[in-house]
Amino acid sequence: MTTSRAGAAGLAGTLALTGLAPLVWGSTYAVTTTFLPPERPMFTAVMRVLPAGLLLLALTRKLPYGQWISRALVLGVLNIGIFTALLFVAAYRLPGGVAAVLTSAAPLFAVGFAALAGIERLTGRKIVAGLIGMAGVALVVLKATAALDTLGVLAGIVAAVAMGSGTVLTKRWGRPEGVTPLAMTGWQLTAGGLMLLPIAALVEGAPPALDARNIGGYLYLGLIGTAVAYALWFRGIARASATSVQFLGLLSPLSATVIGWAALGQSLTVLQILGMAIVLGGTLLGQTSGAPRAVESTPAAENAKTRLAA
Repeated sequence: MTTSRAGAAGLAGTLALTGLAPLVWGSTYAVTTTFLPPERPMFTAVMRVLPAGLLLLALTRKLPYGQWISRALVLGVLNIGIFTALLFVAAYRLPGGVAAVLTSAAPLFAVGFAALAGIERLTGRKIVAGLIGMAGVALVVLKATAALDTLGVLAGIVAAVAMGSGTVLTKRWGRPEGVTPLAMTGWQLTAGGLMLLPIAALVEGAPPALDARNIGGYLYLGLIGTAVAYALWFRGIARASATSVQFLGLLSPLSATVIGWAALGQSLTVLQILGMAIVLGGTLLGQTSGAPRAVESTPAAENAKTRLAA
């Protein structure tokens, strides 16, 4: 009984700490529209992730090796490259609350991907939780005052797919023995940033001139909104189930909507508040009762996976 309570308390603490990441990510939209150069989503994506990744590589002094070179690239493209690029496209083309709630569809995608990957069962509770979250999203989106942009909406949805699949793959593959979540975070941020760098140069050309306001915004996004937040996020994936962590992503639109109302003067209606409450309910319903053992990709574990696949 004592062990069970201690495990539940440990899981609750892990999820609470992991939940800080999407709360911070919710501020991305306000920072983007207030502090950063206009119409430069790709440059902003690079500035957010690549310096943070290089900083973590320098701090951890651990590089990917063997099969983890390709795995780090795949995870970096899904979790960081595609997600971040499309996140900023959505952020520049949509009101902050709308852009944030679109990416909150990721939990439902994660539920399906986790079932296909064989790491979690597909249950009615998770599906209902995902639908509840989507219902809350719809209430917030439908009451947004600004008009919706088709490209921005598509960008937000594809970003959610990338994040959901990336979270599941991160859990399925685990991490190499002796490699910390901080090092894994550095690998993925660097891989994603290197993917975004040539795209930004091709699409947007030379970097814009930056003033002190822009630099401050990028420092916040890189250090707090990326290095710290993603380290907490990947730590949570290592200690809890993939879908439990992904459902925490629903906290991001709550944060973005409140920040948009408090800091940017965006309207907040009764139906939007109801939608936020529904989203929070979906987040809580999507949590599982147990924490799976963290996955380590040791040789023995890889051999076991090969035998099971055969």
